Amino acid sequence: MEINNVAEVVEECVEKNGNALIPVLQDIQSYYNYLPEEIFDEVSQKLNIPLIDVYGVATFYKSFSLTPKGKYIITVCLGTACHVRGGQRIAERIARELGIEPGETTPDMNFTLETVNCLGACALGPVVVVDGEYHGQMTIQKSISLLNECRNELEREEENDSSKS
Repeated sequence: MEINNVAEVVEECVEKNGNALIPVLQDIQSYYNYLPEEIFDEVSQKLNIPLIDVYGVATFYKSFSLTPKGKYIITVCLGTACHVRGGQRIAERIARELGIEPGETTPDMNFTLETVNCLGACALGPVVVVDGEYHGQMTIQKSISLLNECRNELEREEENDSSKS
C-alpha cells in the first residue's frame, strides 16, 4: 500500500479519538496495517506531543508494528495448552506453506505469520487467529484449509479487480 494522504488519515483519527495517543495510533495502524514512519511527525504536531514520546509509545507496545503487515495476519498460539495439542507443528506447517518464518510477511504482502504465547482460549486449543477471527481445535489439515480459503479469497479479489479494468 502506498503511503499517501498521511495528513488526512492522521486528522481523521485525531477527530475520532481526540488527543488520546494510543487510540489515534491504533486507528492509524488499522488503516495502514502498521505504523508508517511518515505518520510520526504528523501525529506529534497534531497532538502537540514530543516526537520521542509518540515513537516511544509506538515501540513500547507489542500490538503496534513499525513494519508492514500482510493483508491476512495469521496468529498461532503456542501457549502450553495449544503447544501440547500441536500448536508448534501447525505454526511450522503454515510457515513452510507460506515460505516465511514467524514474524515475517510474504513478499507479495498477502500474509503475515505471528506466534503468541497465549490467546486466552485454552479450551479451544490449538488456536489459530486470522484477522481477529478465532479458529479452535485446529489441526494441520484444518489450518491448511483455512490458508487455502484466504488464498481463494485473494484470487476472487484479483479476478474482480481485473474485470473492472
